[in-house]
Amino acid sequence: MRNMEKNHPDKLIQLHGELFEEVQRKRIFPDSKQFVDMVPVTDPDEITRLWSSKKKTPGFDLNHFISEHFILPEGAGEEVQIEKKEHCRDHIKALWPQLFRKADKSASKNSSLIPLPKPYVVPGGRFREIYYWDSYFTAQGLHADGFDEMVLAMAENFRHLIETTGHVPNGNRAYYLSRSQPPFFTPMVNLVVTIFGNEKISEFLPAVEREYNFWMDNTGSRNRRAVTNYHQETSNSIFLNRYWDDYPAPREESWFEDMETASGIPESEREAFFRNIRAACESGWDFSSRWFSDGQNLSSIETTSILPVDLNTLLWFMERKLSEWSRISGDESKAAHYASMADKRSAAINSLMWDEEQSFFFDYHFKNKSRTGARSLAAVYPLYFKMANQEQAEGVARNLEEKFLQDGGLLTTTVNTGQQWDSPNGWAPLQWLAVIGLQNYGLNDLADEIRNRWLRMNEEVYQRSGKLVEKYNVSDISQEGGGGEYPLQDGFGWSNGVFSAFDEGKE
Repeated sequence: MRNMEKNHPDKLIQLHGELFEEVQRKRIFPDSKQFVDMVPVTDPDEITRLWSSKKKTPGFDLNHFISEHFILPEGAGEEVQIEKKEHCRDHIKALWPQLFRKADKSASKNSSLIPLPKPYVVPGGRFREIYYWDSYFTAQGLHADGFDEMVLAMAENFRHLIETTGHVPNGNRAYYLSRSQPPFFTPMVNLVVTIFGNEKISEFLPAVEREYNFWMDNTGSRNRRAVTNYHQETSNSIFLNRYWDDYPAPREESWFEDMETASGIPESEREAFFRNIRAACESGWDFSSRWFSDGQNLSSIETTSILPVDLNTLLWFMERKLSEWSRISGDESKAAHYASMADKRSAAINSLMWDEEQSFFFDYHFKNKSRTGARSLAAVYPLYFKMANQEQAEGVARNLEEKFLQDGGLLTTTVNTGQQWDSPNGWAPLQWLAVIGLQNYGLNDLADEIRNRWLRMNEEVYQRSGKLVEKYNVSDISQEGGGGEYPLQDGFGWSNGVFSAFDEGKE
């Protein structure tokens, strides 16, 4: 299980080893993420030697030892404080600069932070680094609020990460390097091109293509993110994709939680469990009944057995844009190649993931050779990216109105498991995708209803608490969103972004 794979970071004292495990096991910090973000103040080998020599002495205090030899990054743990504004949108405009970070001059060789060359935006709370798919929805609000240069800087940072690491990691931390997140770099570049013009295509096209190759890499002894032989009736030349992680071990930032859950799993099955946990983190939906074989319990997670409708729609969009931008750049051969790949993928998605009887898109379990039957808002991706036909869009809309719509917006799934990406929670990015997706097909009444309910709930929570938060309870707006491995976070990047973009788009 501890065999290193090529994308795993160099071993850092706060990410690996006996001291790391002791800190996590003894819960020195209530949040497992705190220690992995800390930086040793002296030579890590010397710290390890001191700990080894002192740990068994009478009265040894591990908490005091850590406070002596490690520090949190500047500004970490500080709550964002700004004067409460009368309206939520005004609060967001004042809050943006508090979430901006300057370009990183450099990072300590002993820090888990991966430095970025351009300014960027953090979500807030415990999340003191960029997050991949969050940034696309944050960018929608930045654009609405007049921060277009920050949108460009964020896209340039992602290009830098692709050029230096081969992909966009989950976030700019060493412990995130073994996985990515839903590939929204192409949609972000599309936003940049919309704002700044076609001259930006040549600056970003090589990075878009390189990211595509990352997702389509199935080299080695096993398929990774690109899966072949997934359906006996479909040509093997067609690939569909799944979420994955190259390192089947407990997550460094959630080591205690993963080990605790794994304690009830046979040793022989733990590598698969850890990989499936990490793959769910790559999906951004950590965690959800979408990934559970029994539909209820985290211990039954099987993310890597599932071809998700959201990921494959994103890759279809990437193929379409690679075709379009290659043609604009004068490469007709590549344009034709990517157009063909997109056509094959959309045919496979419609064959495997569209349920005609239920008029809904579902994930596909390629080992069971059947749709999972798990209803989730991932079904709105084909509408947002305009892959669905009109009949499909209308079928999805009926499902949303009948099964997902609540007082505060749309449920994430129709199942309540206690996980944060399930009922009764609603999340800003999924509301955005649903509303714009419905508008793409002229389904404006439902789109307006969802948007207005979401805005109204956000405003009510803001007036009550003075905050925008990471997720919301859309079924009972008097209650907070719940579930997950950490307390409800405020800040909060994508909630701010979607609110501003929705508010800007009101008639």
